[in-house]
Amino acid sequence: MVQRERVADNVFWFQSDIYAQVTSGAVIGPNWAVMIDTLALPEETIEVRNFIEQELGVPVRYVINTHHHADHCWGNCFFPGSTVISHTLCREKLVKDGAASLRQATLQTPTFRQIKIILPHLTFDENNLSLRVGKKTLTLMPLPGPCPDNIGVLVEEDRILFAGDAFMPLPYLVGGDVDDTSSSLKKIAKMGLENVIQGHGDIVLRGEIDNAIKENQAYLAAIRKAVRQASKRKYPLDYLADIDIESCGKSRVIIGGLGPDLHRRNLRALYAQTYGQPRLRTAEDDEDDFDEYDDEE
Repeated sequence: MVQRERVADNVFWFQSDIYAQVTSGAVIGPNWAVMIDTLALPEETIEVRNFIEQELGVPVRYVINTHHHADHCWGNCFFPGSTVISHTLCREKLVKDGAASLRQATLQTPTFRQIKIILPHLTFDENNLSLRVGKKTLTLMPLPGPCPDNIGVLVEEDRILFAGDAFMPLPYLVGGDVDDTSSSLKKIAKMGLENVIQGHGDIVLRGEIDNAIKENQAYLAAIRKAVRQASKRKYPLDYLADIDIESCGKSRVIIGGLGPDLHRRNLRALYAQTYGQPRLRTAEDDEDDFDEYDDEE
């Protein structure tokens, strides 16, 4: 069962109960609707589609992909006849890796056999793109960070931002860039928003936005510091393994309990991006350490 909430008049939020609290949204016009992202599993996306088309009584004409991650765009195929919109880099990433990723996922999760990769039909680059839905104006804008192709979708009249993965309970840097993530958070802070729809997690309300951004910026600063310290060590990954998520200001229960694992991935990714691949401890290194200890005895 997908959670859903009406965020404003004709603006809806949906959240997966199964996978990583991933979210999607919809803006409903008098004659047709716009989907913003799809959910991780086919049955969830179909549930959302049926709610829009059967309960609200309008077809989905456009599907916006905020980025190329499977849990946000593999459901495109369940909206046949719709126009899919994304950043140009999103389409390029799906062309390059989408089919292979789907084949691999299908081996592990047979339900993905229902899925076919549908490439975006309309793309844009650095300039914003606007779309009118009834009385709502949607502004699509680049918000890189978690990946270069991430975009945000701002419902202008309601000041609601669907941020993709640029805004999450825990910033995610694997495949992304820490400086871009920080810059996108600064951009979001200046928008004067009523709500932020995170790519994963619950809706962030107006009174919570500033603190959430400060917490995410503080987390980025903390892991930058940890990685700098690790770079001075003989075995950086051993040092980073001791840097837990709580010491960087975040709870381990966020994103359905995935926080600690995502945090470990962040530390390793940031180290590799900053200093290259770290030296790994080998069996020979362990023997050397033992020999040194034995000599001291």
